Formats: sequence, structure tokens, C-alpha cells
Amino acid sequence: MRVITGSARGRVLESPAGLDVRPTVDRVKEAVFSIIQFEIEGRSVLDLFAGSGQLGIEALSRGAKSATFVDKDKSSVEVVTRNVALTGFEHSSRIVCSDSISFLMLTKDKYDIVFLDPPYGSGLLQEAVPLVSKCMNPGGVIVCESPYGEELPERAEEGYRKYRTYKYGKTAITVYRYGE
Repeated sequence: MRVITGSARGRVLESPAGLDVRPTVDRVKEAVFSIIQFEIEGRSVLDLFAGSGQLGIEALSRGAKSATFVDKDKSSVEVVTRNVALTGFEHSSRIVCSDSISFLMLTKDKYDIVFLDPPYGSGLLQEAVPLVSKCMNPGGVIVCESPYGEELPERAEEGYRKYRTYKYGKTAITVYRYGE
């Protein structure tokens, strides 16, 4: 697992041990960042269910202003902390050890880009999508990773709708946009 491009290009990132974390493969990560490539510069990012933090770090490497990383697993938070330090993004990162749903319900922060990549089959994606739309700045984008074929809501609250779903093998990337 590596940073694909930008200021931290080529840095190899650590991944949490065990089967609970499933890092996004490079092919899918490249596709995600191709979809949103013109929306990253100067934006605030939320990497929910962060795992290793690779999606938020990739966004920072490509010019995002800031990233908040949220994961409830302490070992994942430790890995994110090391990866952020390795890439030199400590000044633009906030790392939170919290249940992601609780974080969404309590935060007052607003984001331009949100990455949702919870454990597959947990139901957390369906629970998080409506909540995350309340944390969005106008014109933001919500990017979800799930197993292909998993049903996601057509609409999130606050005017966000499913824009498009992309298939990469057994993985689906679903993008929500405001008013589309």
C-alpha cells in the first residue's frame, strides 16, 4: 500500500494487522481519485472508518487543506498516526479515536469530501450515509466503498443523491453529490 501521487508520492504506508481492516487496493484508489481529481485542492476531507488512513493521506498528498481521520479501533488509530507522521501531514491532520456513527452525530465540523469505507456487510454504510450529509459543505462529494451489489440508499439527507456507482471487480464505488 503506497501513496500514488502528489507530495508524498511513493511512500509506503503501514496497514493494521489482522482481518478486520481491508485496505483499498491501488487500482480502486486510483479510480476514486480520478473521479474526484479536480475537487481535492484546498478542500477539507473526512476519512471515516479510516483503517490505515490511506484515503485521507492520498487526498492530503494531492493538495487537500486538511483531513480528519476517524476510527474506533485503537490499533488503527496508532497506525494512522504513524502514517500521517511518515508522510509529514501532522499539521493538516486531526486523528480521532471514536465510533464513526457517534462522531457523525456529535461533530459540528463541515467537510468537502468524505470517504466511507466501513467493514463490508456491517450495515454501517447504510447508517452513515444519511448522517454524513449533515456534515457536508455545499457542493461536497461523498465517496463510498462497498462490495458490488450491496444496496445503498438512493438519497442521503440534506439534498445529496446517488450520482453514480462504478464497479471494479467485486468492489463498488458509489458517489453522492448535492442535488444531482
